[in-house]
Amino acid sequence: MASGVSAGRDPYDEEAAGRRPLELDGRDAAAAASSSDHRPGSVIPRYQVGSMKGDASSRSAEGSRLLSTDDVRKSKPGSRYYTAFGVDLSPDNMAVAIVYFVQGVLGLARLATAVVSGFSSLPWLIKPLYGFISDSIPLFGYRRRSYLFLSGLLGALSWSLMATVVSSKYSAASSILLGSLSVAFSDVVVDSMVVERARGESQSTSGSLQSLCWGSSAFGGIVSSYFSGSFVDTYGVRFVFGVTAFLPLMTSAVAVLVNEHRIPPGEHTILLSGSGFVESSKQHVRQLWTSVKQPNIFLPTLFIFLWQATPQSDSAMFFFITNKLGFTPEFLGRVKLVTSIASLLGVGLYNYFLKEIPLRKIFLVTTIIGSVLGMTQVLLVTGLNRQFGISDEWFSIGDSLIITVLGQASFMPVLVLAAKLCPPGMEATLFATLMSISNAGSVTGSLVGAGLTRVFGVTRDSFGNLPLLIVVCNLSSLLPLPLLGLLPEESGGTDNGEMKHN
Repeated sequence: MASGVSAGRDPYDEEAAGRRPLELDGRDAAAAASSSDHRPGSVIPRYQVGSMKGDASSRSAEGSRLLSTDDVRKSKPGSRYYTAFGVDLSPDNMAVAIVYFVQGVLGLARLATAVVSGFSSLPWLIKPLYGFISDSIPLFGYRRRSYLFLSGLLGALSWSLMATVVSSKYSAASSILLGSLSVAFSDVVVDSMVVERARGESQSTSGSLQSLCWGSSAFGGIVSSYFSGSFVDTYGVRFVFGVTAFLPLMTSAVAVLVNEHRIPPGEHTILLSGSGFVESSKQHVRQLWTSVKQPNIFLPTLFIFLWQATPQSDSAMFFFITNKLGFTPEFLGRVKLVTSIASLLGVGLYNYFLKEIPLRKIFLVTTIIGSVLGMTQVLLVTGLNRQFGISDEWFSIGDSLIITVLGQASFMPVLVLAAKLCPPGMEATLFATLMSISNAGSVTGSLVGAGLTRVFGVTRDSFGNLPLLIVVCNLSSLLPLPLLGLLPEESGGTDNGEMKHN
């Protein structure tokens, strides 16, 4: 979407969405890699968030209060469970929330793996394949529980190897690939579980489920952003890897809480037999193609892609704040901690004020506000903030905070919409496919932004036309708005979950 406003990503966090800063020209590639690799706060989707050194007690307590006071409360009379974001914390829902928390807190080892962290995005490029496997091939009689359990074990193995025997960059890259594979697979599985729970529910209820998931992930991000840098400095990278190895075991442990009916042994055997598997796979592919062709799935997906594909000036801004303003990795780590907290605030904003608003209105309002707020980067680039007595550092923190809150709140409807589009029997495959299309749109936006960066002559040392680039990118975020009719027309209170198209 807008150059300065997108879910979980801001100009001070260039590796969001699983990619490195795009090069401004051929000479800039090494500088971009160097800056991002050693910069605390670099993240890839959901599960790895940056690091931060500082006062642990106050900031961690702040993050805890965000989850424990307003968002977690006793459920309505007659219920045995507490609620968070309006969702009962039953064992089944707690399992989902803990898996998302683990994905957020795994950023604990992010700083220690900066040199080879680019490899970690590779397993995320084929998420639909994991969805196909989970939907089509039950393991030990289960489509979800077994894969969660094994994903946790695989993640624990990868980080244990990093903590003990890994000694070369090649073995480190292999171990990190295994760890990233485990998180990507568990991400697909737990997403499918959320989709199954959201089916037939109102937009408001589905929004509450997504809020619980992403709130848990954001809280994990706060924890990892806060402790990772200090852990590396105090105890060393091997210790951090060892601590990280215990975190995926939480995923394996909560897998037993997943409420899933076991597939009968006879049916299980047929599905895994040669002919049964081939026929099941063919049927699954046909069902996927039939679903994607339906207008009520294809048209919203097209809008999401176009909404994400508008150009972004993030790469140019990253070079500006590091090369021109001289922001240090330590300061960027502080910004990352702020954005992690802001993500949690964005989830809360959506859950309490936006989840019952029709999707079209949410996209319209947040896109317009995001475009306006994205223009504030012009003040930083031109130095006007200093004329108002605001330092570059404080302006960057405030700007990042506001943009991230809005970006997270505006991305939540995408998740709700994608979850409601998935038909029964192929939740993991279709949801992963929809999210891959959304990510493809974001990558397209970065590529278009990189092209505009070259057209305007902005390089790592020349920022004369950067204000104009920021204005063009933010105005372009308004281009998809005439296509809002592609989205389903639904109010948050619709109980049956039905959606209509114009």
